[in-house]
Amino acid sequence: MKKFLIAGNWKMNKLTSEAVAFGEDMKGRKFENAKDVAILAPFTQLAALGAALEGSGIGFGAQNVHFEQSGAYTGEISVPMLKEIGVNYCIIGHSERREYFAETDETVNKKLKVLIDADITPILCVGESLEVREGKEEQTFVASQLYADFEGIPAAQAKKIVIAYEPIWAIGTGKTATPDQAEEMCAFIRGVVGGLYDNETADEVLILYGGSMKASNAADLLAKPDINGGLIGGASLKADDFASIINSANELSK
Repeated sequence: MKKFLIAGNWKMNKLTSEAVAFGEDMKGRKFENAKDVAILAPFTQLAALGAALEGSGIGFGAQNVHFEQSGAYTGEISVPMLKEIGVNYCIIGHSERREYFAETDETVNKKLKVLIDADITPILCVGESLEVREGKEEQTFVASQLYADFEGIPAAQAKKIVIAYEPIWAIGTGKTATPDQAEEMCAFIRGVVGGLYDNETADEVLILYGGSMKASNAADLLAKPDINGGLIGGASLKADDFASIINSANELSK
């Protein structure tokens, strides 16, 4: 049976009171496969959101972390800080972090390693810009990200990493890769992982689509064989929309 993960990335949205209300709403819906759902919220909301979701089976996590355990890194958050409040997931290498905050594949690689050691599931983001895609270099570009990001990570640990393919040209633009375009890249990513490790590892890795998935297109995208879910942006901010995507995955998992 195909595995799914529907992860909501709230980015820099919602106040803590709104996060708690959303969490309580989600908990009340009693999803059939709640363990296959996660909400990635701003740091200030995580403790309260976790409390609101307690007992629901829904995971929660952060949108970034530093690779050092502590130190003089003003404004940063460490893995022990996240562990203390019980987070399950953490986004690493989101295109917005790479573009606006100088995230590199080197720092992504370091963050992946400390998260895996702490038993927090990383959601690793990779993807190309419109310029790269129009130059027909998208596979070369994404492969180079994966080679660098997985450097020095053994197969047993690689299986624990969730990969989110996010075509940068489809994030927050309203544009979406067609289901066939998304499947083509997700299948390619699985092939790269297989080349780095083996087919068993590649088959176990969850690969999400992260480019403007919403209620209206989720079922078509999730039905593709190499798409194991979505990293949802705007549609995760509204409970009904997010629930609709979750239910689409649940229907396909039956």
